[in-house]
Amino acid sequence: MCPVPDPVLAPFQAPGPVLPSNLVSVMSAEPVPSPYLIRADLILSLNLASYPIPGPAPGSTAVMTNIGRGNYVKMLFVDYSSAFNTIIPSLLTTKLEDLGLHTSLCDWISNFLTDRPQSVRVGNCASSTLTLSTGAPQGCVLSPLLYSLYTYDCTATSSSTIIVKFADDTVVMGLISDNDERAYLEEIKHLENWCQENNLLLNISKTKDLIVDCSKKQDRYYQPVRISGTTVERVDSFRYLGVHILQDLSWSRHTNSLAKKARQRLYHLRRLRYFRLPSKVLRNFYTCTIESILTGNITVWFGNSTKQDRQALQRVVHSAECITHTELPDLQTIYYKWCQTKARRIVKDPTHPNNRLFSLLRSSGICPLCVDIKLCKNIVRKGELEESLPVVSYDSESDYIVMSFAQAAMKE
Repeated sequence: MCPVPDPVLAPFQAPGPVLPSNLVSVMSAEPVPSPYLIRADLILSLNLASYPIPGPAPGSTAVMTNIGRGNYVKMLFVDYSSAFNTIIPSLLTTKLEDLGLHTSLCDWISNFLTDRPQSVRVGNCASSTLTLSTGAPQGCVLSPLLYSLYTYDCTATSSSTIIVKFADDTVVMGLISDNDERAYLEEIKHLENWCQENNLLLNISKTKDLIVDCSKKQDRYYQPVRISGTTVERVDSFRYLGVHILQDLSWSRHTNSLAKKARQRLYHLRRLRYFRLPSKVLRNFYTCTIESILTGNITVWFGNSTKQDRQALQRVVHSAECITHTELPDLQTIYYKWCQTKARRIVKDPTHPNNRLFSLLRSSGICPLCVDIKLCKNIVRKGELEESLPVVSYDSESDYIVMSFAQAAMKE
């Protein structure tokens, strides 16, 4: 094992503190149990890490509904201290057995996590071997899945609270109405107690509190969040899973960050053109290093971004076209394509939490022009609509997607 310096404990040049990295030979063991662990009945509805290609964030519909009614939402972005290193194999085995996994598979995973010899080597000097029986190997593909199963019982206890998890990235959301935050604060207290029972340590200094309130009421009092007697810092924005979330739900800061990062990659694209590489290679480089940045989580933010922000991102695409001398897809087209792709995936997955937002329609009620979301009309049934929820209709025969909003259709 090679030491990895911990920048929190000491600067890089100091050879003292190191961050243990469990670089064990697990390549042959990882793919075997994964298919048995990834099952529909084991997937938590609000655990995004359980979905290979997640669609729109679960819980976002409830959040927008609550805000549309003049209320506000509080979000607690939870940070754990070395979450993967604190997994107790015996407790994980018990939870896997409770989920109905076979005993032999549970014993296999327990053997995989316990009695792992490790040592640190620097040059020709090696430390003594230390045997570990806690935590999951860092860099192991199986570790995030095991952690998701380890925390499957960390669920919301109230109908006005939502817990969204992506591996160890956890968000507690409170749908506050009538300025009553008791359920939200009790949910945080429940999470604190759950962490103590499951050997997880909350990093309060990195845990942040964000309030999304779009109403014009100025007399609201927001209660501070306290964990173990320490007040959690309240912020006006937070970067979660690569997306900058602001308290006013604007996307200018996020799009500016994407444009800045993408423009930096244009330098490398120009250097490749200087070396007279073919246009096909330049296009592939653009797709992998620049377009992937511009389209990251595009279904979340692009639809509500301003025209100015979209033009700033499109200018990056235009610059890449001038460099590669090829026509590149614009972001609007990519956005429509991803919306349709994700909608089809969600409607075909009954376990997805957003599957309930789709209603099946007969093919006779859909025009062929509706294959493009841009040309879609509000083809919905008023009796099947849920107030303030986005409605997506899917025709299984023609494979068309029709998107609309309940409020707009109700007015018609």
